[in-house]
Amino acid sequence: MVVGDEFGDIEAGLAERLAAVDEETAEKRVTALKAGLSEYELEDDDLELLDDRAESDGIQYFPALPVLAIVGRPNVGKSMLVNRILGRREAVVQDTPGVTRDRVNYRAEWNDRKFTIVDTGGWEPDAKGINASVAAQAEVAIDLADAVLFVVDSTVGATATDEHVVKLLRTTNKPVILVANKVDDAYQEPEAAALWSLGLGEPWPVSAMHGRGVADLLDHVLTVLPEVSAVAKDQVGGPRRVALLGRPNVGKSSLLNKAAGQERVVVNEMAGTTRDPVDEQIEIAGKVWTFVDTAGIRRRVHLQKGADFYASLRTTAALEKAEVAVVLIDVTEPISEQDVRIIDLVLESGRALVLAFNKWDLLDDDRRRYLEREIEQDLAHVSWAPRVNLSAKTGRHLEKLVPALELALESWDTRIPTGKFNALLAELTSAHPHPVRGGKQPRILFGTQAANRPPTFVLFTTEFLDPQYRRFIARRLRELYGFEGTPINVNVRVREKRKR
Repeated sequence: MVVGDEFGDIEAGLAERLAAVDEETAEKRVTALKAGLSEYELEDDDLELLDDRAESDGIQYFPALPVLAIVGRPNVGKSMLVNRILGRREAVVQDTPGVTRDRVNYRAEWNDRKFTIVDTGGWEPDAKGINASVAAQAEVAIDLADAVLFVVDSTVGATATDEHVVKLLRTTNKPVILVANKVDDAYQEPEAAALWSLGLGEPWPVSAMHGRGVADLLDHVLTVLPEVSAVAKDQVGGPRRVALLGRPNVGKSSLLNKAAGQERVVVNEMAGTTRDPVDEQIEIAGKVWTFVDTAGIRRRVHLQKGADFYASLRTTAALEKAEVAVVLIDVTEPISEQDVRIIDLVLESGRALVLAFNKWDLLDDDRRRYLEREIEQDLAHVSWAPRVNLSAKTGRHLEKLVPALELALESWDTRIPTGKFNALLAELTSAHPHPVRGGKQPRILFGTQAANRPPTFVLFTTEFLDPQYRRFIARRLRELYGFEGTPINVNVRVREKRKR
């Protein structure tokens, strides 16, 4: 007998028979199967799983926190100072001006007080092109902050650009703390004293690279930041986190801006504009989400250098923190190996998945026929993922994202009762037993859903199950319970009988 895609359609009436299994009968089945497992060698984590003590990861909810914006001209060490405050390498840093382009939020903590840091791109007067968009994002960050850290390079001193920033800060009526960066030792502190000329009070000498003076600076920051933010929005109910993924220049930032109704992130025709993951709370069709714009994933991450390499690493980290990923695909170009690799990255992370086919307004009839063929050939392994055809630039069909996201997350959260799952396994193994391998036929002793987010099932068996047979079980689970938009994991634990 061949096990695999050659299995016929599920027998008519299986769903009805499973639905007819009452809770009492299902519970008795589970009790009997568990009792049978006592004859087998079980490990501690097996017992924990059988006692239903395994818990799935929950959603993290955060209250609105005071906001501290970090501003300054390019290459004065703002992102390095952010990393020093966070205690980890979170912001992309490179010894080149203009690495940071968007305003990026990070959650920080000092002396048991939590607050939000906003890293910004370098501010320059009369900036042109993409630099003008970067400067505009820095100005927005100042408006949406409770306090501002103004970072100046003490080795260079106050420049004309710094004085322009001071004029901007004075119009905001926000508390401003002047930070003299790159003061690596006591001999350089007189250089920091020269910054009194900016008229912002005492400069705080620090070395973001070595950490010198940062603790004293943070102690002072806590005296300036309010206990309750005057600008941050209260987060009620904890919005679900959505990561926007795709190749460079596929339209991720345009989608975020259109959904937000504002120029939240820098958009430019140059590929690779976004480098740091950017969070933004967005309301679509009456529901609030946290969208995370990420850097485009290039073909060979390991061959990249500098900011692009670290941006790719940040994208992977942002995916791990998300609950559902929206993978954008440019319909005007053939589906590439790179698109498939990004989708596979989502599957490996265990996140829910929605496919967004962008630039749909530019699609003609000829390209549409080729696209459908490419989807059937290249994306057959994710045929269960909801599809949305939209235009990030015009906002066309943007509202259709919401039902697709809700469907994927509902499937991602789904848990099947143990009794129902074992009833399904009994039906499947009776109608389609596992093929004999090496003179032995594997038996499924017991099955349970160990976790959701994503749905993960564990089978206790007498022998290892073929991958095709595990895929067969996963396919039947989809046919009966939907699971649209989420990967399914079917794991096997082979257990031997106790020696008498």
